[in-house]
Amino acid sequence: MKASTNTIIEACNSRYQKICAEYNSSYKDKIINRHFGEFSQDLVNTISNGIEMFMLDSGDKKGTVKRMFSILVEGLQNIRLHGEKGKDGHQTSFFAINQGTDTYKIALGNLIYSKQNKNIKTRITEINKMSREEVKGLYMEVLTNGIISSKGGAGLGFITMAMKSSNNLDYFFDEINDELSCFTLIITLDRKKKA
Repeated sequence: MKASTNTIIEACNSRYQKICAEYNSSYKDKIINRHFGEFSQDLVNTISNGIEMFMLDSGDKKGTVKRMFSILVEGLQNIRLHGEKGKDGHQTSFFAINQGTDTYKIALGNLIYSKQNKNIKTRITEINKMSREEVKGLYMEVLTNGIISSKGGAGLGFITMAMKSSNNLDYFFDEINDELSCFTLIITLDRKKKA
């Protein structure tokens, strides 16, 4: 049985509020952009371009800005194209970006079918165990030989975000019912590239 719209919104909003509270808990950190709801292509473009300008104004290096732009475009497009919909046909999704002294933290959340939780966890765990060189190799392999999913993706999203961030991916599954979960991905981007 599908969850009601209110149940879906409450579950995803609960995780979104926890993330925003965590990001606001340090006086040195600040949320520079966030959104809860659906993502149109125009909104994805506006967010990506706005963050790019903010980072340049904040003195971040162009390489860091490019890596953020790649992560954001990949993550927001994944939400827009692959996020599941409730029974009312609407997506319940969110993102928040926290700027700290040394890092940016990007939280991306959307609905998925609960049966995908195990495969996603396995995929992220495998990627997190790899060296940066191994992640780059996997990226090239999937790019060359990737099998296109039913929604048009070749499974590059997690690999791209891990490669661009040079950090492990973190995640949460908030099960709404047997059918749907709110999946949240957390990406940490160093403001000064690791050697």
